[in-house]
Amino acid sequence: MKITKVEVFQFRCEVAIPNKPVGCRIYTDEGIYGDGEGSMSYGTGSEAAFGMIEALANMIIGMDPLDNEVIWDKMHRSTFWGQSPGPVVFSGMSAIDLALWDIKGKVFNTPLYRLLGGKQRKDLRCYASQLQHGFKGYHDFAYTTEKYAEVSKYVVDELGYDALKIDFLTIDRDPSRPLGNEQRRGPMSPYYVQLAEERVAAVREAVGPNVDIIVENHSTLDALSAIQLARAIEKYNIFFFEEPNTPTPKTAKYIAENINIPIANGERIFSRWQYAPYFEDMSLQIAQPDLTSCGGLTEGKKICDMAHTYDVAVQAHVCGTPLSTAASLHLESAIPNFIIHEQHCVALAPYMKALCVHDYQPVNGRFVTPELPGIGNEWTEKAMVEARMKKTITKE
Repeated sequence: MKITKVEVFQFRCEVAIPNKPVGCRIYTDEGIYGDGEGSMSYGTGSEAAFGMIEALANMIIGMDPLDNEVIWDKMHRSTFWGQSPGPVVFSGMSAIDLALWDIKGKVFNTPLYRLLGGKQRKDLRCYASQLQHGFKGYHDFAYTTEKYAEVSKYVVDELGYDALKIDFLTIDRDPSRPLGNEQRRGPMSPYYVQLAEERVAAVREAVGPNVDIIVENHSTLDALSAIQLARAIEKYNIFFFEEPNTPTPKTAKYIAENINIPIANGERIFSRWQYAPYFEDMSLQIAQPDLTSCGGLTEGKKICDMAHTYDVAVQAHVCGTPLSTAASLHLESAIPNFIIHEQHCVALAPYMKALCVHDYQPVNGRFVTPELPGIGNEWTEKAMVEARMKKTITKE
């Protein structure tokens, strides 16, 4: 079997907040194809990820798609920038790697979790993510403390979740006053510490003692303000504290030694080499590799296995299309150190659901892993035809 063609897409999503998912489809000479997704759809850099997939696609035409380890090593070591990588290179590698695993599952007519060693559990607990944006498929920003309590109570009482995640310092009380970097760096003024604590307290009161609360930070705090915030809210029994600051091993260790809440990170940590120092000094308790940016399933499984060695739990970071959701469910089903799955508010958006054939959603806060061969999802014809950018690579 040989790779004959790769199509690269930047999909069209007309929404208020820019979201430009990127992905690929890899074709073979036996008629089997596989779909993959690269990260960087939000923030800045979607075009760069598109270009990286295109560049890497030129390297793999003619190779056997079942040789995913061989291809991964070639992309990593033959590109110069692949070693000690950043998000652009690894987004490209991830998209191609996921498509190769999709092909592998289809060749052997089995879902990916079986190729990863089999199911460790029949279903997966998940949490409702980023409730400061609302959780109904459109953006409904929480400015008031009452709004935080309302949306939290909604996902618990109406949708059956027993865990949720919020960035309590994304939005100020006044919509006309943006909450920027200056306000979130330490030491923070008492106003912002109290604002966050007030919101956390309201959510805890609304959902009761038996629901896990995860505090998100998107790396907008620094070490000082992260410790300030953690100490103010730890009495509310926080499940874990995500991306407290710009991820660096030494500051992570400093924060971990000065707070009493487990730390989660990984959205902006790429490859097993970058994870290693966090595991070695135990500054990370929950690893969050994103299969669309950590190097795909090939590298993601290695990160999970390394984490297991250090008793570090894993929650795949998921903020992409239904394709990355399905891939993450396979990984999380197969690893022993799974802790919880992320169901991002973007997964409810109609524009995101329209990109893929299947729309996997949890029931009462529990997910079932897809049973179709391969990833168990693929791009819709409409999404590919209407893509913002498209490139076909056959050979150089």
